Amino acid sequence: MKAYKIAVINGDGIGHEIVPACMSVLAELSKKFSFKLEASSFEWGAGYYKQHGHFLPGNGLEVLKRFDAIYFGAVGLPEVDDTLPFRLFTNYIRTHFKQYVNYRPVKLFDGISSPLRNKGQSDIDFVIIRENNEGEFVQSGRQLYPEDPEGLAMDTSIFTRKGIERVAHYSFQLARRRRKHLKNVTKSNTLINTLAYWDRVIEEVSKHYPDVAYRKMYVDAASANFVLHPEYFDVLLTTNMIGDILSDLGGAIMGSLGLGGSGNINPEKEFPSMFEPIHGSAPDIAGQNKANPVGQLWAGALMLEHLGEIGAAKHLMQAINQVTASSYKTLDLGGTASTTQITRAIAEAI
Repeated sequence: MKAYKIAVINGDGIGHEIVPACMSVLAELSKKFSFKLEASSFEWGAGYYKQHGHFLPGNGLEVLKRFDAIYFGAVGLPEVDDTLPFRLFTNYIRTHFKQYVNYRPVKLFDGISSPLRNKGQSDIDFVIIRENNEGEFVQSGRQLYPEDPEGLAMDTSIFTRKGIERVAHYSFQLARRRRKHLKNVTKSNTLINTLAYWDRVIEEVSKHYPDVAYRKMYVDAASANFVLHPEYFDVLLTTNMIGDILSDLGGAIMGSLGLGGSGNINPEKEFPSMFEPIHGSAPDIAGQNKANPVGQLWAGALMLEHLGEIGAAKHLMQAINQVTASSYKTLDLGGTASTTQITRAIAEAI
């Protein structure tokens, strides 16, 4: 029987509810498909920062390296500076573990109506691939004399040929397995150095995939088409910041950010990949058993797929669809079902 070592990090807020609940669902799934999830829990995040002055201990990366994957909830608390969780936790792990692919699927579940009028499941089914280690979020910059009239601030985007090529190859290979359409979402008509270079390298890579229809689209047009014509999209390849914004818009057109899962992936498996929902820690509803666990479960399905348990991942998604098609709905979807009720129903469907 195959066994996978999983580092489980609840994080903060609703993470303490949805992660354990979803791990119980994954445990049921592992029994059905005859593999083991050997889980170890770590109480790292903003709450840990409040107690210890750092989001994870000094040997945290060495500890996490020993695992096959990281199953993560969300990080952040109102009383902790909101610039810190990205720099000292999520981006810290993403960059050190070369998780250069941020994989964010968008699709309409059974029984869920999109806010988009007259758009159904056949229209909303695409994947956003966000470059996850470079671009606008490298945090290279400074503030100079910020309190003075002549104060200034700058951030420098960094794009490398290697960084662009590797995420582009991943995206074209994904498109080959889907509907063979890839759109490069860019803004090179105004960012005439960084994103012009981004476009140039992606176009070079596209020549290796003549069977994939390739098109460049500016982010303003892409944003409009998310709402007007989501059926235009199959695989979107875009930069760190653009992808961060568009993936939340993708969650919105699905009906709720609570439905979205994601993966921070090191495709070569030299380091563990990290899987998490796209929503935040939602401290306003923490401890109330109201949070939607579907995004966390979808992240679990992506984790299983990455580990090679394809059948289990598909079965989990079928079980989720079975429950979303029922009368059970959480608060964010206009219902009254609790986190516990939804996860129990999905476990029973499994």
